[in-house]
Amino acid sequence: MTDAAIAIRDLCKTYAGVGGAPGKRALDGVSFEVPRGSIFGLLGPNGAGKSTLINILAGLVNKTSGSAEIWGFDIDAHPRNAKASIGIVNQEILFDPFFTPVETLEIQAGLYGVPKKERRSMELLRAVHLEDKANAYARTLSGGMKRRLMVAKAMVHAPPVLVLDEPTAGVDIELRQQLWTYVRGLNAAGVTVVLTTHYLEEAEELCDRIAIISGGRVIANEPTAELVGKAQEKVVAVTVDRDVAVVPENACFGKIALKGTRTLEITYAKDRVNAGEVLGAVQADGYGIVDVSTKEPDLEDVFLNLTRAASGR
Repeated sequence: MTDAAIAIRDLCKTYAGVGGAPGKRALDGVSFEVPRGSIFGLLGPNGAGKSTLINILAGLVNKTSGSAEIWGFDIDAHPRNAKASIGIVNQEILFDPFFTPVETLEIQAGLYGVPKKERRSMELLRAVHLEDKANAYARTLSGGMKRRLMVAKAMVHAPPVLVLDEPTAGVDIELRQQLWTYVRGLNAAGVTVVLTTHYLEEAEELCDRIAIISGGRVIANEPTAELVGKAQEKVVAVTVDRDVAVVPENACFGKIALKGTRTLEITYAKDRVNAGEVLGAVQADGYGIVDVSTKEPDLEDVFLNLTRAASGR
């Protein structure tokens, strides 16, 4: 068995065209590994191939070529073991609205062959703060409650790998925090978590490692700190001692904009110049500096730069 929770090698998927039209290649030689025990971020713009990849792991979409293993089990050679090793929370809310939460979990556990005495339905509902709704019809739950029920549903068979596909979309801040507290607890107990999200600050805070997919290809796969460190643009806001009539120009400025009457927002490449040179250029133009604040680069900067480069924009 491999040491990776998920191992994907040269994975390709081409959807057949309609009416003689050429097929669409959704995945084009994707390869990466998810380390066991990690929280792994899988990011990419809409249409990048993330959902296709997750659906292949779930057994809902057949790959065209390549291989995928879940907890050491090849999805083709050992499909039953592979499926038993993963729980997937889809973007869409999928369960029968006429069952109660506890019935939903009991049925799902039965589908996975979990013996009745080993089922943990009430324990899971308690963990996702739905114990008081155990016997209410699922259709009466709020959107956030339904999301949490989906997480509990994915964990009924105690899989070692949990995939969360946009789990906090449309969920308020308080419920997001509750969900992430639970996910962190699962991870601390040994569950490997794969997360797709459009909230980049969420990925930056939670994930140990991040892969970015664009156009069906992996364009980055690094520890989060190293990925954020790739952002070379830095922004400094400089408040000067008098109104700015003409915005100064200097070769060390990447971009400069006037905010209000006395604050210059300057973007510069930190691999070419430093903040001291930028401030010196402002002073050389005859301005005294009253205040300085900086904006550190973040995952959003890296994400935008990488995806723009990959798409040729």
